Amino acid sequence: MSDLGVSPFFTIAVRALCEFTAKRGDLDLRFTPSPTAQEGIAGHGVVTKRRAADYQAEITLAGRHRHLQVRGRADGFDPARNQLEEIKTHRGDLARQPANHRALHWAQLRLYGWLLCEARGLSDITLALVYFDIASQQETALTELATADALRQHFEAQCDCFLDWAAQELAHRAARDAALTALAFPHPAFRTGQRELAKAVYQANRAGRCLMAQAPTGIGKTVGTLFPLLKAAPGQALDKILFLTAKTSGRQLALDALVSLGADTPLRVLELVARDKACEHPDKACHGDSCPLARGFYDRLPAARAAAIGQRFMDKSTLRDTALAHRVCPYYLGQELARWSDVVVGDYNYYFDTTALLHGLASANQWRVSLLVDEAHNLLERARKMYSATLEQADLRRLRHSAPPALRKPLDRLQRHWQALHQAQTEAYVAADSVPQKFVNALQSAASAIGDHLAENPADADAGLLRFQFDAQHFVRLAELLDAHSLFDISKHTDRPATAATVLCVRNVVPAPFIAPRLAAAHAATLFSATLSPRQFYQDTLGLPADTAWVDVPAPFAAAQLSVQVARRVSTRFADRAASLQPIAELMARQYAEAPGHYLAFFSSYDYLQQAAEAFSRHAPEVVVWQQARRMAEAEQTAFLARFVPGGQGIGFAVLGGAFAEGIDLPGDRLIGAFIATLGLPQVNPVNEQMRQRMDAVFDNGYDYAYLYPGLQKVVQAAGRVIRTPADQGVLLLMDQRFARAEVRRLLPAWWTVAAC
Repeated sequence: MSDLGVSPFFTIAVRALCEFTAKRGDLDLRFTPSPTAQEGIAGHGVVTKRRAADYQAEITLAGRHRHLQVRGRADGFDPARNQLEEIKTHRGDLARQPANHRALHWAQLRLYGWLLCEARGLSDITLALVYFDIASQQETALTELATADALRQHFEAQCDCFLDWAAQELAHRAARDAALTALAFPHPAFRTGQRELAKAVYQANRAGRCLMAQAPTGIGKTVGTLFPLLKAAPGQALDKILFLTAKTSGRQLALDALVSLGADTPLRVLELVARDKACEHPDKACHGDSCPLARGFYDRLPAARAAAIGQRFMDKSTLRDTALAHRVCPYYLGQELARWSDVVVGDYNYYFDTTALLHGLASANQWRVSLLVDEAHNLLERARKMYSATLEQADLRRLRHSAPPALRKPLDRLQRHWQALHQAQTEAYVAADSVPQKFVNALQSAASAIGDHLAENPADADAGLLRFQFDAQHFVRLAELLDAHSLFDISKHTDRPATAATVLCVRNVVPAPFIAPRLAAAHAATLFSATLSPRQFYQDTLGLPADTAWVDVPAPFAAAQLSVQVARRVSTRFADRAASLQPIAELMARQYAEAPGHYLAFFSSYDYLQQAAEAFSRHAPEVVVWQQARRMAEAEQTAFLARFVPGGQGIGFAVLGGAFAEGIDLPGDRLIGAFIATLGLPQVNPVNEQMRQRMDAVFDNGYDYAYLYPGLQKVVQAAGRVIRTPADQGVLLLMDQRFARAEVRRLLPAWWTVAAC
């Protein structure tokens, strides 16, 4: 749809058109554990290499009917046989393929057939659906001879089915762009610093550049980034704005801002949530024989889709109500609506993960998108997890005992190779530059065997088997991409000799090579946070372009609002923690006695937190305290925060970097101070030392990149909970003598005035 701003034609891909007009029946995910993308590409390559020398692969085609332009890329054409081919890879018995899948494939091929006939003046053509079995390497070809006239009629019929929707979308785009051009700022005035931020976002999008924006809490970053981007959208012919967040709280802030910004516009806003949070029947499989919301999904989808976009604001609750009213799955309705929304709000993984929905749709449909990456300091750790993979030997052992007989041989072979790694390892932890190829081959074979078995025996698709296959495929994929940005490590559990097992990990250290292409695919990207310093650290590790713009918005706060004190006589190094407990309790009690109220106290671990809370309660038993616990449920987190009532008193003990160290808002006297008893440095252990060495090799600054910068970022985020508005007053006690060091002080916010205590 990227031409909508400048062309009277609505442009759509062949595949998207057929998915809109030709899908019928149930939502059905049973036919295969599908080949991976890499296997699909390899399968296409095998088929095309079998063809004659004059075979033409990957033919770009386009055509028009009325105000609809259709474009796509046909898989291959054999001019000697006058045969156009659509190649589909699969696993298992082709007879099990649902009829609606086959109908969709024929619909696509016939569209390509007409586009080729029109482009080359052909009167007829042979169409071939070529199904390639990844396991057997065998082809099954289904052919038909079609006249150009019949194909033209099919093409026009498919277009006519879509044209009413296309006309609606063209009208919507025109109305949306007109409304956004006239959009006014939703508040009487910009906050201090907010205009500077908005100006930088607008200019970056006009230039089609990346922007790093460091802007303090309290200036309204969400509105300050969304407003200028909405204003820029018409002039830059943007198809989508993708607001990407690390946490649920960030999604809600964006949705609230979009309500105020788009209230008087036809803007369509969609919230995407995780499958496990959207599923109405988690005990059922995704097919019509199991789930009532999958049965007849595509038959009821048109009405549900029309109703949803009529709502315009499609958050989780609205989407669920609409889906259930039309008896369709809320999660898959949301995925469909991503095609027809103007602003999509969702987690980072929807664009940056290996199989990201939004990136895949943007690439397939050639959308012009702009990204807003909220709390972008979180993207580094999240991206590392996306591009890492872990396998546990204990899982394989359990699987071998319960697996069907047909899988015993490949699983036994994998176990032999795994056990060889286990026996060769003399230390608890080792790291390497690559995964042994024999192990990768055995793992790939096992994953393929599981896929083949499940395709032939869908009733055997138990959760453990599916999970191991998915994990194995992910591991193989990342093992093949392993380079200087990642490492392979093996950890041996030595605490249980009788059941000793190893954990294998392809561990990403620097996600830049994976993130950079995703950023480059967007028209523009703005990464914003209160803590993006040092700039070069994030630019290096996230792979931002060299011409990335930078804005550092000054804080709207005065130094007098926050009393920052460093306890120079306290050391929270691991060896000194037992000795630190009493001095910390005394400092906290003294501050609380001077100014009773609500405080947060942050510690580096749950164990340290518990010890400090016990020491403080012994020293000051009259003060009410409450603690963050491991794996707190959402309701428990809400209860923890609910204790911070206006005018209340007490201290909440929390873990630095955890749920209460960022993304929470306790303005006024709901929170008047914070105690931070750690620099937040990651623990020195073999894994982190390997990461330090890798980053030292890549950036020549390993210690700072692996330890100092990530640690101080957590400290500044936690400290940012205290001063939320220009009217707030508070105190911050940094309880570690290392905060007095120059190399640490320069990483703290410039508006702080730090004193000793």
